[in-house]
Amino acid sequence: MSLIETIDLCQRYGERDILKNINLKVDKGEIFAIIGPTGAGKTTFLRLIDLLDSPTSGRIYFNGIEMPESGRRRLEARRRMAFVLQKPIVFNMSVYDNIAYGIRLRRAERRNTNQKVSSMLDMVDLSAYKNRNARTLSGGEAQRVAIARALAIEPELLLLDEPTANLDPVSTLKIEQLITSVIHNYETTIIMATHDMSQGQRLANRVGVLLNGEILQTGDWRNVFNSPRNKEVARFVGVENIIGGVIYPSISYTGFAPIIAVPK
Repeated sequence: MSLIETIDLCQRYGERDILKNINLKVDKGEIFAIIGPTGAGKTTFLRLIDLLDSPTSGRIYFNGIEMPESGRRRLEARRRMAFVLQKPIVFNMSVYDNIAYGIRLRRAERRNTNQKVSSMLDMVDLSAYKNRNARTLSGGEAQRVAIARALAIEPELLLLDEPTANLDPVSTLKIEQLITSVIHNYETTIIMATHDMSQGQRLANRVGVLLNGEILQTGDWRNVFNSPRNKEVARFVGVENIIGGVIYPSISYTGFAPIIAVPK
């Protein structure tokens, strides 16, 4: 069953169409990567899925239920999601208190909070930093805190916006290892946006290519990268030799109809 489904989802700012007719299904437990260049509309799409913004038109379904523009049902759905931004936001408090923040808002018992935060600190390899002010951390460390804080509330859907953007190779590796650990140890559905095609290959079950506000192709990354649907996708995934042409069926005396490609 789909956890997330969008139907004809559009978003416009002023006279500019940011997203155009996005139709997408993401199943429970799936790792789906939206890949596309900067400015393609990836962050806008994630903000709509997280119900932070309302679309200009179209519908969003969470766990089979259409999301209204406001009200209790929308708030309840948001509480089942977590969003980690491209530039991690950490509060002016200890690493421990940052991770515990969402749990405390849900009024969990203190003993359960301690257990959960300790588990998250171990997972992100920051136990030694638990009493340190989170704003003194490096970018990669702050991103791990943000991911741990998101996971601490046990979301059904985790949204990641360019989780390794502007990080050094060592920090990028640690974040990808952390995401891999989440994939293996939790049943969390993940939708991540990235401009890094190889990252989508490494981490996702399925990818969608978002170019100029439209999802032009989805599928297993091997199919997308080896059989791009059109010239735009082919150029984005790095196909160098693109030959234009028209495909015509031909008639054969053997009864078969071989395909002939005629260059333009």
